[in-house]
Amino acid sequence: MRNVVVNEKWNGKKVSDVLFANFDGLTKNTLYKAFRKKDIRINNQKIKEDVAVHTGEVITVYIIDDLLFEQRTIAKIFEDDNILVVDKPANLEVVGENSLTSLLEKEYSFISPCHRLDRNTTGLVLFAKNADALTILLAKFKNHEIEKHYLAKVYGIPAKPLNTTQKLTAYLFKDKKKAMVYISDVPKKGYMKIETSYTVLEKNTAQNCSILDVELHTGKTHQIRAHLAHIGFPIIGDGKYGNNEVNKLFGCKTQELCSYKLKFAFHTDAGMLNYLKGKEVVMPSSSI
Repeated sequence: MRNVVVNEKWNGKKVSDVLFANFDGLTKNTLYKAFRKKDIRINNQKIKEDVAVHTGEVITVYIIDDLLFEQRTIAKIFEDDNILVVDKPANLEVVGENSLTSLLEKEYSFISPCHRLDRNTTGLVLFAKNADALTILLAKFKNHEIEKHYLAKVYGIPAKPLNTTQKLTAYLFKDKKKAMVYISDVPKKGYMKIETSYTVLEKNTAQNCSILDVELHTGKTHQIRAHLAHIGFPIIGDGKYGNNEVNKLFGCKTQELCSYKLKFAFHTDAGMLNYLKGKEVVMPSSSI
């Protein structure tokens, strides 16, 4: 059994639309069979399939989890006694219910993510396998001693020559109500300083697009997506900060952004994790 509390986003929508949006493994056949068996209820009342929902209502679903959630196999890229690096697929949160972390918790007695990726950003996520490793790695991220590199396919072609790096500085404001961030070139009240570097790896003049290696120096919400869009190079497939016409042209429904490399660039003592100094973990197939 699962419960879904209707938020303002879904107010007035059909109950079936809400359920398909919340359960990625749910099929029409399974859902309508549940309706026929009266296994879908709102505020504990039996309903029909075309009912509209309203903010605050509780939808109860009497369907087993195996039919509600997509069954995923998580690829392990690197693992030792202290850390685990996995390849996160799209459409999966790093933390929360039915997340990357909850999937791994079925196998490990202790597993904790050291950073996060957006739901539809794919690629490497670093986990600590014990409390001591977690403390060290969180400190290293805070001190910018772990490099995070991403591949981004963007619309437009930067003027910079291939294999040259451009470092960007701007200011970011997070609007929690709208789940959006905004970028400013100058300091403003409530805005946090951000730094992003990119290196042009490929240019495709025929399609007016480029492949960038992007490095985060600060790890703020939606930083890469919003920062690149702000300078005129939106990530292809990004429905929030990108260009919908461009996304349709390329046939992309999720952002072409992949965390493909982590480097343990320690310059201070890492205690039990000193053996990782200088190590790079790279996706076996680094392309988007």
